[in-house]
Amino acid sequence: MADQNDNQDEKQNEARQSVEHAVARALQTQLPHLQSQIVQQVLEALPTPISELPIASREYASNLVDAFSSIHAGSTQKEILRALLDAGSRYCSRIALFVVKAGAASGWQSRGFGGEETAKDFPLDLNAGPVSKAYQNRVATPGHISEMDARFVEHFGSPDQEQVLVLPLALKDKVAALVYSDGGDTGKLDSDALELLVMATSAWLEVTSLRKQAAAREDGAAAARVESAPAPVQTVSSFSDPFAAHAPKHVPANFAPGPEPAPEVVEVVSAHASAAAAPAAATDPWAGLSPEDADVHRKAQRFARLLVDEIKLYNQAKVAEGRRNKDLYDRLKEDIDKSRGTFQKRYGNTAAASGDYFQHELLRSLAEDDISIMGSNFHG
Repeated sequence: MADQNDNQDEKQNEARQSVEHAVARALQTQLPHLQSQIVQQVLEALPTPISELPIASREYASNLVDAFSSIHAGSTQKEILRALLDAGSRYCSRIALFVVKAGAASGWQSRGFGGEETAKDFPLDLNAGPVSKAYQNRVATPGHISEMDARFVEHFGSPDQEQVLVLPLALKDKVAALVYSDGGDTGKLDSDALELLVMATSAWLEVTSLRKQAAAREDGAAAARVESAPAPVQTVSSFSDPFAAHAPKHVPANFAPGPEPAPEVVEVVSAHASAAAAPAAATDPWAGLSPEDADVHRKAQRFARLLVDEIKLYNQAKVAEGRRNKDLYDRLKEDIDKSRGTFQKRYGNTAAASGDYFQHELLRSLAEDDISIMGSNFHG
């Protein structure tokens, strides 16, 4: 009887490993397409296609795409949120992010208030005017500074034109953070641009969370295949909360947390995952570099892919025609040269400059690894 139970357990473990490996492979296959889908969805939210806009409006839209690119270049929660605040500060005079946890909102970072730490740990009243509406209704909410909590106005001061905008950053159908913005002493407050940036940030945080889960599944499945003994099982939520490490210092006294939701997916994370890391390191093109330089190379490669993905999204007809006629560079010269300049401005003087990632991505993604498709005027 004991032998029969052991056989059943062994078969169950084998089945679990097979399913996990299949799920991990499926996620890894789909994730590269998610970034392009996010950009496409944001573009569809624009009232007019970029190609039909007047020159001034095209420049505005181009700057907005650059802002999206800076957000999507982030690979960690902090990088993404800092990029949101940096990008958002182009469209308002003052902006701050407040993390929502356990029924309370606590300041994280800000721009335009005199320092990045000005809003740190400041308790935002979730029951005040536009804050309450943005939190409860999950929509961007304009308002008047007089509707904000008196402590907030005392601490941060009033913008000259007294108009404010509060935006919810929703993750997995829950408001994980609130973004406050106003015109400060300049009156600059572009609500449409800010809303698009927060949407892009929310989507990218979810993508990076899925990517980490896929990597964890792959590591666990690989280690489980190497080890003869079954790996220990650890249950985690199917969605990794990027704000889990941030615990507000100010929790309402009358707040009583409800029961935690049951995990939607059971993942297997091997205790011997490091065993799978050794062969992976051997194929890592940046394995011999310092962690800092390797990180710069990875970010540069991701940024190059994003820039080329955007060229493809905006010029699908030209790409198809250029591939057929083998004059792709001539048709896309303006877009390619502008994106190359953007890439060089960010990474041309860094450790990643030697990688020539933008050129490699043009050939890989646009020319499908056939340099003749770019045409005679393209210099590889």
